[in-house]
Amino acid sequence: MNQMQIQNLYNLNETISAPLFSGVVYPWELLPKIGAYIMELGASLPQEKFEKRGETIWIAKSAVVAPTACINGPCIIDEEAEIRHCAFIRGNAIVGKGAVVGNSTELKNVILFNKVQVPHYNYVGDSILGYKSHMGAGSITSNVKSDKTLVVVKTKADSIETGLKKMGAMLGDCVEVGCNSVLNPGTVIGRNATIYPTSSVRGFIEENSIYKHQGEIVQRVAK
Repeated sequence: MNQMQIQNLYNLNETISAPLFSGVVYPWELLPKIGAYIMELGASLPQEKFEKRGETIWIAKSAVVAPTACINGPCIIDEEAEIRHCAFIRGNAIVGKGAVVGNSTELKNVILFNKVQVPHYNYVGDSILGYKSHMGAGSITSNVKSDKTLVVVKTKADSIETGLKKMGAMLGDCVEVGCNSVLNPGTVIGRNATIYPTSSVRGFIEENSIYKHQGEIVQRVAK
């Protein structure tokens, strides 16, 4: 489905990882490649802008990292990002320019585009979050099905097999996820969509829509 393709979800000018997306149709195809890409990219980052910590962590000198944050590699934290108190980055993570990773937020195998905000008690795993997307307090991505079978992305008319056991959510640019929502495995949310608080979301949500609850999704009215 065209709306789930990379070109219709993301502005690739808003991520340091843009070359990784080249030649790929659907964003979840990148999930197994994030770690290796970080290692390749990290070695080429300018030393005047980035500090290397250990063997696999690169942090921009303009980024603000709380002393209580735990960061495991491979990881790149881009310029002016903010990693707050007790954030936990487990590895295979790219944190974009001006992004916020907040208190007790956990990241694993993710790409956060520039100015993404996951500021309060979020879990984001095996996911890609587009430019200026925001996850409200307590909202999480669920990345493994309860029966441990491979993740399938479902639309109203079709389904796409990902071949992945672990896939969280693909959020397009400027997506707003309300507090305490759960994005179930294989969720794809189009650009400028809004998810109401306490929602349980699965499958594909069209761009410019408002997800109120399962069965009630309306198009945003242009102002």
